[in-house]
Amino acid sequence: MLALIAGGGGLPHRVASAQADRPLVCGYEGVAVEGVEVDQTFRLETLGSLIKSLQDQGVTQVCLCGAIARPSFDPSKLDALTMPLVPAFQKALGAGDDGALRVLIDIFETSGFTVRAAHELAPDLLASPGVLSTKAPDTQMTQDAARAAQVVATLAPMDIGQCCVVGGGQVYGIETIGGTDHLLATLPDRVQSASAILFKGPKPDQSRLVDMPTIGPATLEAAHKAGLAGIVIVAGNVIVLEPERCKTLADDLGLVLWSRATA
Repeated sequence: MLALIAGGGGLPHRVASAQADRPLVCGYEGVAVEGVEVDQTFRLETLGSLIKSLQDQGVTQVCLCGAIARPSFDPSKLDALTMPLVPAFQKALGAGDDGALRVLIDIFETSGFTVRAAHELAPDLLASPGVLSTKAPDTQMTQDAARAAQVVATLAPMDIGQCCVVGGGQVYGIETIGGTDHLLATLPDRVQSASAILFKGPKPDQSRLVDMPTIGPATLEAAHKAGLAGIVIVAGNVIVLEPERCKTLADDLGLVLWSRATA
């Protein structure tokens, strides 16, 4: 039996819809899960009770999918079954994003669950190589994509983020703890005259079980609002939500949407 540890956005719905049998859906308290009914809620301080409940219901596989901001930890809400996990929580909350997720994976695996990746359960989530928009990348965009890939790879040991914005060889922004939305909302105005791109792909050695880079229609709209010329993603390593809508929207907004075959 499969359980989705679900966050916000459209990913949980896509994963659930791809299954022959409806999975159990567990939503984080206070996070709206789109398109699927939540069977039970939890929070970090009650994770031990959630794990026990899943075991009692015969769940053997879990998939962590959807967006959840790094939670705070309130000791007053800690329950007895979660207390043994506190040292792991302390380690996770002090680590970078990828390090924290590795701790969470370890907690579930140590509890006897098989952790499944969203794209493993719904393979069509990943973008195939190719230009997905009518508009194709020009020479500058091709060079900027290569530059951006180098930036993401160089920053990987610092566990900072999965994307950056580059135009004319100039780096205009990198993703930090605020995520892609914050990056796009805080770019300088001069990106509009630089034909800059948003580049997104996994960090080298990043776990592919959770937190796969993801774009969707909202990403395209935010990129257009920021004045970017296109979005470049790493083929086979980025989830595209509502792909057909993304292709249409890219054309409507005059954006290049390119699934680049090399990282």
